[in-house]
Amino acid sequence: MRTMRQVVVYPGQVAVEIVDRPRPRPGEVLVRSLLAGVCGSDLHAAHGRHPFVALPCRPGHEVVGIVDELGEGVDTVRVGERITLEPDLPCWSCKMCRSGRENLCEHLQFFGCGYEQGGMADYFTVPARRLHVVPDRLDDQAAALIEPLATPVHAVRLAGDVAGKTVVILGAGTIGLLLLAVLRTHHPARVVVTDPLPDKRERALALGADAAIDAMVPDLPHRVRDELGESADIVFDCVAIASSVAQAIALADKGGTVVIVGVPAREVIIPLPIVQDHQIRIQGSATYLPEDFAESMRLLESGVVEAKTFVTAVKSIENVAEAFALAAAGHQLKVLISIGEA
Repeated sequence: MRTMRQVVVYPGQVAVEIVDRPRPRPGEVLVRSLLAGVCGSDLHAAHGRHPFVALPCRPGHEVVGIVDELGEGVDTVRVGERITLEPDLPCWSCKMCRSGRENLCEHLQFFGCGYEQGGMADYFTVPARRLHVVPDRLDDQAAALIEPLATPVHAVRLAGDVAGKTVVILGAGTIGLLLLAVLRTHHPARVVVTDPLPDKRERALALGADAAIDAMVPDLPHRVRDELGESADIVFDCVAIASSVAQAIALADKGGTVVIVGVPAREVIIPLPIVQDHQIRIQGSATYLPEDFAESMRLLESGVVEAKTFVTAVKSIENVAEAFALAAAGHQLKVLISIGEA
């Protein structure tokens, strides 16, 4: 067939359109999609709150698929292999790329986020060097977690040594709970999670948080410090709004580190005199690198993160609008879109 289904997000509408099937250019691979996850970034874009993605957009960067066709010169993967992809598309020639920090490429494009293609389609093409072959031990749903799990793996690595440290996670959505799972493998002293929803706090406790506190309580910093027994060494902000950033700085005071993991919708004001005088480190965390993907796959293979815990809904591509609405309601962890069969 020369045509295929592709999800396109417009203001107020998530549609499935029939478009021409792409062909791989030299160095590219044609992939047949199996599953694609609905990410918080997709929801931000759909609601006009993503700082870097304009509508209409073609979503889907948490993808599992099968290599269907090789472009000229591709010899790193084979037709029929099951893959996931590292969706950041760097230029490979700028200062950041030359220093091994291609996630910070000065000319970065991002597959499924403002790019001409996304993984919520029957087929897509992507540079072969962005593919990772999925280990046979991982089923498709577990493989769909490789990309989102790589985000907290990267954030924890940037935070530095967390062993024996007191840690707070603001936000118990998918990324916050995956972050909790990653942290537990690094042996922190105590981890406190905050979220306004009771069911998400319960999930955090089930996954090993030492305490889970309602993010809306007026004395949150005091409550969290009581649970930690001291100020937080590291705070991971997976919400990234004005109130959560203020909470993070208050919790890390003094001498702590705040890692911004969530995607901010807009600029926020921070108490810079406090940040300077109390020597608080604010660290941004942008996506991941290949070593983070490798660690993500290792954690999934070892069972530290299980798909049955995190995948809470699967919808067909024909019901993609329902899937977006379900994910946006806030009570699910990971919603997947089923596109094809292996």
